[in-house]
Formats: sequence, C-alpha cells, structure tokens
Amino acid sequence: MPVGLGPLPALHPVSGFRLGIASAGIKRVGRKDVVVMEAAQGSSIAGVFTRNAFCAAPVTLCRQRLTGSPQYLLVNTGNANAGTGKPGMQAAERTCEALAEKVGCEAAQVLPFSTGVIGELLPADKVIAALPAALADLAEDNWAHAAEGIMTTDTQPKGCSRRIEIAGQVITITGISKGAGMIRPNMATMLGYIATDAPVAQPLLQALLREAADLSFNRITIDGDTSTNDSCMLVATGKADIPLIDSPEAQGYEELATAIKDVMLTLAQAIVRDGEGATKFVTIRVNGGANNDECLDVAYAVAHSPLIKTALFASDPNWGRILAAVGYAGVPDLDVEKIDVYLDDVCITRQGGRAAEYEESQGARVMGQSEITIRIELGRGEVSETLWTTDLSHEYVRINAEYRT
Repeated sequence: MPVGLGPLPALHPVSGFRLGIASAGIKRVGRKDVVVMEAAQGSSIAGVFTRNAFCAAPVTLCRQRLTGSPQYLLVNTGNANAGTGKPGMQAAERTCEALAEKVGCEAAQVLPFSTGVIGELLPADKVIAALPAALADLAEDNWAHAAEGIMTTDTQPKGCSRRIEIAGQVITITGISKGAGMIRPNMATMLGYIATDAPVAQPLLQALLREAADLSFNRITIDGDTSTNDSCMLVATGKADIPLIDSPEAQGYEELATAIKDVMLTLAQAIVRDGEGATKFVTIRVNGGANNDECLDVAYAVAHSPLIKTALFASDPNWGRILAAVGYAGVPDLDVEKIDVYLDDVCITRQGGRAAEYEESQGARVMGQSEITIRIELGRGEVSETLWTTDLSHEYVRINAEYRT
C-alpha cells in the first residue's frame, strides 16, 4: 500500500498543452498505454535524462532532438525499448515518423519515451495503430487520464498542480510522474512531465529544470537501481500574457521557480510513497557535512543498506546498522566521536556511542510509524543534504520476482 499517497488532486489545465490517451495493448489488451502530448508552437522544452550508459533508444533520440524545436511527446508503457540495439532505434524512429506524418510536423519534432520491460523490442506497429485515437483524444484537461496512462507497477497515479500570480496574471504549473521501482534516478525520475503557461526562454528553462531535479528527483531512491529510461521534461508554452522570463532577474522568475520546484518535489516524493511494497516513507537528513558530496555519500549509504531497509520494515530500532552504514560511506578522516544520530526527535547515539538517555522503547515507537526521519549530525561543517527513501518489504521481492510473469 502506498504510504500517505492520497487520491489524485485536481490538476489544472495548462493553456497550450494538450494530452491524448489511447490503448495499444502493448502488454495487456485494453490497457491505456500510449500518451501523446502536444505543446503549442513556440513552446520552450527542457529535459533531463538517465545517466545509465545502457540508455534506451528513446532516450538517445530525445537527447539528440532536444536542441531542435520539439513539439510532440510520445509515451508508451509496457515496453522500455532498452537493450534492443539498432532494431530498437529503428522502432522508436518509426513511431516518431508516424506521429509526425499524422500531425504535419518533422519527425525530429517528436520526442519518444518508453517504460516497461527491458530487453524486448518495441512493438512499433501497435503504437502506430493507437496514434489516431490518442490524437482524437487531445485535450488540455486530460492530465488525470495521462497520469494513469504512464503507469507501470505504480499503484496510484501521481500528479500535482499549482497556480501563482505574476504581473497580475494567473500562471499554472501542472505535472505528472510515474515510478515505483528501479528508482535511483541520478537525474530525474522514471518518467516525469511538467508544463506551465509562463513564457520562459529555453536556456533558462533548462537550467531551472536541472536545479529543480537536483532538489527533487535526484534526491529519491527506492532500491538504488538507475533505470535505462529515466526522463523528466519541463514545457513552457508561453500562453500566459506576461513578459518573457529570460533571466533569473526577470520579473516573476523567483515565484515561478519556487512553484516548479514545489511541484517536482511533490511528484518525486509521491514516487517514494508508492515504492513497490513500501510500508514506510523515510526522510534521511545529514547535517554538519564539510561538503555536499560527503553528506550525500552518507545519506545514500543509509538509504541503500538492505539491513537498514529491512529493519525499517520490521519496525526494529537496530541503530547499530545505521552507524555501520555511516562508517562505510567513505567520508575521509571521519571522526566518529563527533557523530550524533536521531530517529525523529529521539537521540539514539551521541558522540559515536549510545546516548545515555536512550531507551529501546523510544526507538521502537518511532520505527513503528509510517513516516520516519533519520537525522545524522556529522559535526564537520555547515552543509546539509536530504534524501527520501522506503523500507524493503516482502512485497517488493514478490513484485519484482513476478514482473515478467
């Protein structure tokens, strides 16, 4: 069951951005598994992608085409089209060419995205056959249906929407994401799409997306695996009647950046809350680091430890496992006598050893909660970093053992 992830909230339409959903039957007959997104002409589009060297064919095409003038996004689920070599690239290109022919644009203006099983060739004919229905379904208020259409092992659709005011005009930011396993994005998420009607110059939009991803999708991990297909896109249609935002000093930039970061953080945390088999939503906060890298090294060591994750699932306050992970994180010249560790507000270790006032019942109380914060004070400097992760349950093993059956 997802942890604290409620029903999909109201998702406001974004002027100049339409979404259409259809069924190609890629993995299951009748499943809505193809989504077409259309950005108004002149929109700015930014993207960040997986750093996995074995990236999927659609990721390669997106990277090549992002610097052009893309207008359409074509998404399929049920098949990752990764590890498929030249035939996979040809299949991705065919789907883009088919969509381009139907809408009257260049194939290079179509960005493809795939998610699902790795190592199986994309059934391009099925995707192409579903395009007329997806195009006929295009509408600005289709965000909720699109959130369902991009799901794979997700148990619930994920979306977020905000409205702000700039120069007397209401500006909308709406986004959806999918992902529940194979999550250590190292760039974005499995798939994420955010759009706004604000006019934003593309170079600034790209810089904003990278900054926002580093504060959200790059700070979540479920199992430490980086997907071959991770992609996150940010679209600015420019339909709002305000001056172009072309620099961080431009009117409205700070308000817009804050709202986009908020939407992306909400979407990223929703992925953790829906982690495969997750029963705990865990915040890991590392304070007092000398630099960001060592804070992240410690946080990821704790977040990825199977022993810690299984202790979280069992609600077992086995704090020795946390100390062990901090110790092997690779921080140079680590002085363990300066380290304090907390479960929520309960100090479990002080100066490298068990806190004198700590009682096992206190730790058990915190570990029994569905939402937990593990706070580590390094005592080395002023830098802090935060990650969000889950426990590791029997259900995670079952889901991934049966993924292809």
